[in-house]
Amino acid sequence: MLYEISYDKPNVQYIHIRYTIPAPDPECLVHLPAWRPGRYELGNFAKNVKGFKAFDPDGNALRAEKQSKDIWKVEAGEISALVLEYDYYAGVLNAGSTWLDAEMLYMNPVNCLMYLPERISEKCTLKLHIPENYRVATGMKALGDLRFEAADFHELADSPFIASASLQHRDLTLEGVRFNIWFQGEVKPEWERILHDTERYAREQLLVMGDFPVPEYHFLYHIGITPMYHGVEHLTSTVICLGPSFEIFKDRLYPEFAGISSHELFHAWNIKTIRPADMMPYDYTRENYSELGYVAEGVTTYYGDVFVLRSGILGQMEFFRNLNTWLTRYMHNYGRFNYSVAESSWDTWLDGYEPGVPHRKVSIYNEGALLAFMADLIIRKHSTQLYSMDDVVRALYEEFGKTGKGYTRHDYKELLERFAGVSFDGYFLRFIEGTDDYMPGLEEYLAFIGLQVHELPADKYSERVFGLKTRTEAGKVLVAAIQPDSPAEKAGLMLHDEIRTVNDMRVTDNLNDWLEFAAGSSVELTVNRNGRTRRIGMLPDGKAWFGKWEALKDPFATPAQKEAYRRWSKQEF
Repeated sequence: MLYEISYDKPNVQYIHIRYTIPAPDPECLVHLPAWRPGRYELGNFAKNVKGFKAFDPDGNALRAEKQSKDIWKVEAGEISALVLEYDYYAGVLNAGSTWLDAEMLYMNPVNCLMYLPERISEKCTLKLHIPENYRVATGMKALGDLRFEAADFHELADSPFIASASLQHRDLTLEGVRFNIWFQGEVKPEWERILHDTERYAREQLLVMGDFPVPEYHFLYHIGITPMYHGVEHLTSTVICLGPSFEIFKDRLYPEFAGISSHELFHAWNIKTIRPADMMPYDYTRENYSELGYVAEGVTTYYGDVFVLRSGILGQMEFFRNLNTWLTRYMHNYGRFNYSVAESSWDTWLDGYEPGVPHRKVSIYNEGALLAFMADLIIRKHSTQLYSMDDVVRALYEEFGKTGKGYTRHDYKELLERFAGVSFDGYFLRFIEGTDDYMPGLEEYLAFIGLQVHELPADKYSERVFGLKTRTEAGKVLVAAIQPDSPAEKAGLMLHDEIRTVNDMRVTDNLNDWLEFAAGSSVELTVNRNGRTRRIGMLPDGKAWFGKWEALKDPFATPAQKEAYRRWSKQEF
């Protein structure tokens, strides 16, 4: 299978793709992937395809017609090779997209390269027609002359690349694995710090997992001048988009840089090598449903931050900030009473990457991370610290990842029980597949490492007094969330209402100031709802509504608790 990529007007942002299929069947059904691994929703990439045509080797046109949104039927007849040509619009820049401009060609092949499902295992060659001064950052095997090879379409689809004259590159070798670090964009990399910190968290991951799935790995960083935060995992690489440029190596954004890099690197094991049986192999033609997102993403979210903590490259408080965010998001999400994390995993294909309707679901990332943390502490406590979640993920790698076998819910549960020495029936019934409150279990097991969970009032007056969250968008103050049974709900506020005034005072970013100014009495809001102005009275009821939850070290922690904390975190209590 040969794919040739070219373009002549980067400002128009169409990439020309020529796909040559040797020895085709008389009738071919050619597919474009319906989704991309790493984002469990349909991508509808075919909306970017223009001018699909089919030819024989002599350039004679063949009959081709669309069969569905991303399948084309070609009447090839008896020919030695089928040539398909089409243009793909590369106008979106994120960690899972394809983009073209005058400075670079960035491609996720899973977006834009077609394939034959029945020949998905055949070798693929990619030929790039790009400016001579461009370098190419990719995990694909280079053949020379801007040609790259993949063992099959799965590998090709999983091999993004950046081609540009402005790529910046360094590398380091750890335990025989070469880690390449590439930057594209308006960025001044602090190379000494980056190489040092990458080596530290990568070493922590290797200590747990034993070895790396591949001999070479590439971090592909897009650094933007505007706020960006997105990462996508691949077996031999990751693409990470972050911005703005001037904050990447400052205190506010650098923890995000380190955290997302650690998260995506761990995915090389967890999901790219260790994968649910439901997704072995990937089927690009449809949704690949699984209830195990709490392992694929939840365990990875937990470990991404734990490895940064253990490496010591950031202070302990950075981990606690993330943990407190997980706890508070969980407690603020009333979907936890409606849908389990397993059910929410299944439904990522519906609304897993958007807020969705109120109080319906939870997150495989957030709730999954909390449940991974709880499982880790259960194992540590009941095994008297002989084992931990480290042993579980390593066993998943050894027994499933390395053997190419997908794991099931039963397999994961059996490993948890193997190392804990106790039943996880209740854990699965109550938390994984049920909607019981996590907090009592978390409090019990966090105490094992000397941590206490404290509930505090929310920082914002509107949240703690009225149960009202807002967001500011284009200068407008919009209702973002309403706590059930709160004064805001009883007053009749609706999601997306624009709050214009409080007691006739115009509000911009000062909503909480005016609400607190009227403390203890009712307030009258003027809101715009679908173009109509309404006046709404809102009365505080003296109750505490939205709060925030913080995990803090117990000042009276015992030596045993402090030792358990040290073993878990590799940091002093």
